[in-house]
Amino acid sequence: MKSIPALLALLITLPVCAAPLTVELDHVRKTWQTAELLAHPDAQTVQIVDDVSYKRTMTYRAVPLATLLPGLAPESHLQAVALDGFAAELTAAPLLQKTGARAWLAVEDPAHPWPALAEGKASAGPFYLVWTNPQAGPISPEQWPFQMSGIKQLKTVAERFPALLPDSKLAANDPINQGFALFQKNCLACHRLNGAGDAQVGPDLNIPYNPTEYFGGDFLKRYIRDPQSLRHWPQAKMPAFEASVLPDNELDMLVGYLKHMAGRKPQP
Repeated sequence: MKSIPALLALLITLPVCAAPLTVELDHVRKTWQTAELLAHPDAQTVQIVDDVSYKRTMTYRAVPLATLLPGLAPESHLQAVALDGFAAELTAAPLLQKTGARAWLAVEDPAHPWPALAEGKASAGPFYLVWTNPQAGPISPEQWPFQMSGIKQLKTVAERFPALLPDSKLAANDPINQGFALFQKNCLACHRLNGAGDAQVGPDLNIPYNPTEYFGGDFLKRYIRDPQSLRHWPQAKMPAFEASVLPDNELDMLVGYLKHMAGRKPQP
C-alpha cells in the first residue's frame, strides 16, 4: 500500500484533466465544463503582469467573469470556493466592471497545463480568478482565488455571521467598522473569527486568543506585511500584504477591528 505522501506525489504528477465549475446564483445555476469555457465566444488570451500566485507575468486563456454572472446586481455578494477550502468573499460590483480593474476566469487547458505553483505542488488550475489592471481597484491578493471549484451567490457576511459584527453602537463610518470591511476583503477567505466563517485554511483569529493579545508592539503589523519575515516555513500560505494593497491607514483599521473583537468573544 502506498503511503499518503506517495499518493499525493502521484496525484500531483498525473496529467491535468477537464473539470467542472458550478456557478450558483439566486436566479440561475449552471455547471461549465473546461472545454465549454475554452471555446466560449468571449474567451480571450490575456496577459497578467505580476501574477499574484506565480509572482511573474503569465498568459492565460480566460473568459470575462461578468459573462458568467448574467443578471447579477452590483450589490450582490458572492463566494468563490477553492478545492483546498479557501473561500473568498467577493462583492459583485468589481467583478462586473468592464473597465479599470477587470476580473477574468482563467481556464487551464488539459493539453497545455499551467506550471506548478511550487515544487511538489499542483498548478493554480483548473480555474483561477485573475485581474487585468488590478491596481485600478485596488484588488487585494485574497481576490485572486485559484484552484476554484465553484462560485455561489450568498447573503452578505454580516447577515450570515453575526458573531463577526463589531458593537452595534458604533457609527457606520467608525474606523472599527471600516476595519471589519477590510477583514472581510483580506482575511475571511482563510480565517474564521469567533468560530464564524466558511474558510478552512488558517486559524480562528479570536478563539482562543486574538493575535492582538499575543503580538507585542508593531509585530502584528509586521507579520501582516511580511509573514515569512517572522515565521518562516516551507508550507506557509499567507501572502504578504504590501502597502500598495493595504495602505498603512487601512492596516491600522484592520488591526483596530481585531483588537475590538478581542473584547467580543462568545461567552461559554
